[in-house]
Amino acid sequence: MNMQTAVKEQDASDNLSTYLDTLGRLERLHRLLLDVVKDEFERLGLIDINSVQGLLLFNIGEQEVSAGELKSRGYYQGSNVSYNLKKLVESGYMHHEKCAVDRRSVRVRLTDKGRKIREALSEMFARQADGLVAASTLNRESLGSVNTHLRVVERYWADQIRYIY
Repeated sequence: MNMQTAVKEQDASDNLSTYLDTLGRLERLHRLLLDVVKDEFERLGLIDINSVQGLLLFNIGEQEVSAGELKSRGYYQGSNVSYNLKKLVESGYMHHEKCAVDRRSVRVRLTDKGRKIREALSEMFARQADGLVAASTLNRESLGSVNTHLRVVERYWADQIRYIY
């Protein structure tokens, strides 16, 4: 094996190792986010909602959406969205009604109770953003750089899915 081939193989191995580290880190970050939300709910004494449901409420905000839109807009948090919507409606966090145009589709929006959850999460996220900056962990520029790189990965993965079909 010549030196050029060995260098290429080492680069490929390093690329794979770094990529796998990134994938693992993204997965751990998502799980940690769910734990952070769960801990906030426990601190607030909220026991009838889980972290995935809370993030769905946060992401929906003041919009009225269908379950299909939740997934297409990226609000789907990796679990059964229909189940979570049903639980949120049953718990009084969301209101649902059949769509006037397409009776098969159900539109959902937050109730006042759901808006309170959204506001609690918004306040928590604001505290965390301020905490990261205050601790000199991240600043706006470095956080923007992280987001830029993650958008590139997101676009790459989306393109991979499109090429499959």
